Amino acid sequence: MPLLINLVVYDISRVDEVVEAWGEAGVTGFSLIDSTGLVHHLRGKELRDDLPLFPSVRSLLEGNQEENRLLMSVVDDDFDLDALIRATEHALGPLDEPGTGILFVVPVVRVAGLQPRRPREG
Repeated sequence: MPLLINLVVYDISRVDEVVEAWGEAGVTGFSLIDSTGLVHHLRGKELRDDLPLFPSVRSLLEGNQEENRLLMSVVDDDFDLDALIRATEHALGPLDEPGTGILFVVPVVRVAGLQPRRPREG
């Protein structure tokens, strides 16, 4: 059964490292989605009521940027998940440490269009 790998990366400046690590681990494609967490939502960050009528671009860009990136990829059930987790932790640090990310895998009941892995060149 194919698997859906999900990784929430908390430090968005590390996403390029993760993308490279996933490619080296054999991931042939994935989706990258901007996301925010529950704490961000509960703080009411989705709507700001303190903006002036004509805010400057600088004031809009300053402040806490509490966003994450979600990487998602569907892989074959024989994919080496342990190697992918090692590569991910090499890029981000141990996932059980705060501020790194969350990786979880779920089975996919049905998939269409999944391309076979290409052999690594090298």
